[in-house]
Amino acid sequence: MPDILLSTLNAKFIHASFGLRYLMANLGDLQSRAEIAEFEIKQTPLEIVEALLARQPSIIGLGVYIWNARPTLEVVVLLKRLRPGIRIVLGGPEVSYETESQEIVALADHTITGEADLAFADLCRTLLQSPAPPTPPPRILHAPLPDLARLQLPYAHYTAQDIAHRVIYIEASRGCPFTCEFCLSSLDIPVRQFPLERFLASLEDLLQRGARQFKFVDRTFNLNLTVSRAILRFFRDRWREGLFLHFEMIPDRLPEALREEIAWFPAGSVQLEIGIQSFNPEVCALISRRQDLDRTAENFHYLRESTGVHIHADLIVGLPGETVDSFGAGFDRLIALGPQEIQVGILKRLRGTPIIRHDDAWAMRYSPMPPYEILENRLLDFPTLQRLRRFARYWDMVANSGRFTLSLPLIWAGASSPFHRFLAFSDWLHAQLRQTHAIAHDRLAQALLRWLTEENGVPQATANQAMAEDWRRLGRRDLPERLNGMVPERMKEARTPAGSIPTRQSRHLRPEPAPRPNGP
Repeated sequence: MPDILLSTLNAKFIHASFGLRYLMANLGDLQSRAEIAEFEIKQTPLEIVEALLARQPSIIGLGVYIWNARPTLEVVVLLKRLRPGIRIVLGGPEVSYETESQEIVALADHTITGEADLAFADLCRTLLQSPAPPTPPPRILHAPLPDLARLQLPYAHYTAQDIAHRVIYIEASRGCPFTCEFCLSSLDIPVRQFPLERFLASLEDLLQRGARQFKFVDRTFNLNLTVSRAILRFFRDRWREGLFLHFEMIPDRLPEALREEIAWFPAGSVQLEIGIQSFNPEVCALISRRQDLDRTAENFHYLRESTGVHIHADLIVGLPGETVDSFGAGFDRLIALGPQEIQVGILKRLRGTPIIRHDDAWAMRYSPMPPYEILENRLLDFPTLQRLRRFARYWDMVANSGRFTLSLPLIWAGASSPFHRFLAFSDWLHAQLRQTHAIAHDRLAQALLRWLTEENGVPQATANQAMAEDWRRLGRRDLPERLNGMVPERMKEARTPAGSIPTRQSRHLRPEPAPRPNGP
């Protein structure tokens, strides 16, 4: 039985905890006395506590994040009720700030704020010391920024099962040079790089062990061009079928040398997550966000026209100073730039972020429960924000999913504003279905066909043809009920999406020409 149990509640099984593997890698001589035990938020706290206690640990380290804060609190409550002698140690971004107001921190024995890679090991050595030290360690420990050259890298602690079935998270740097007030990364200054040679050796080992999908969590992958080019060249020199790379990118920094590297990769094999957040200069100034919007647009055009990169762009609803119309104008501007996905996020009041300085001036009211989303502000009342939440959810199901690639543009065909037209569809869809989750694909397709033809004036033949082609591109032979008997047999031929890249990204690849029905 381990003395130290490292645990957390992941959002899904595929999300292997990066933080736990760092802690394990840096336990040093205590590593043989430790185990990792990961759970999912869909499991009940009682089930999780049962599994933890079955291992009879002396110390349980729990990673606390915005997505697992509530169930983790329940886990800690139960652990302290059943086995108060077990030392509970908390870490993670959710408990790194505003510790004095958190019930979970009050219940735990110790909380480590900041980057706990080395501090956790030091605390465990103290707690396991026999006899116990005369002065116990403090309940709140503020970890100093570790020297990245001292850290043991965590990649050997991805198991064969992880590599086969889960997302492999990696990082070449930590920190962010920007000060956007809504983001925890704005507190992580300066940017620090891991020693490149040792990092690339770890990537080589992961490749040799069969890893094919790599998600870089660096906040600004393209900040250090020497490092970013070296990493891209590393993968280019070792390219093989099935590799998929995800990077977060500064939107207005894409010099020619980096363009050349990115352009080499096969279509859909590289995903760039590009945070726009707002196209409103006044809003960007309010939240201390710096970006050259014209240069950003130029880079988007290059990426869409000259590379096969899959672009996942982010916008935020609810920022101080942003109206429905100004958000809509930014959304329309982003649509015109052509990213494959637009993630419409709702502003969150993350613990420790300086966005709270706008609370009075803009009447910002957030939910007190995770994920602390904005409820209303001076320019967006609660009913309006609810509409925009539904907009974001339906946009993800219809547009970002890639299931309706050809049907989607018909929603705003002939309209001056894709945003306002999709908002009208969102309002109608909610009135029809009265739900935003657990909507079956065929039911959603039926509803979209109805809206296109009955509410939006799209000719029946045009809507049928687009929907049938979307169905065919998904590799499905069945058709929505409304299309039965209305589509030629040759258009029903199923075509399976490309299997060498993730399914969602493959759906956004430019469609090949498909057989068309005779006649108008």
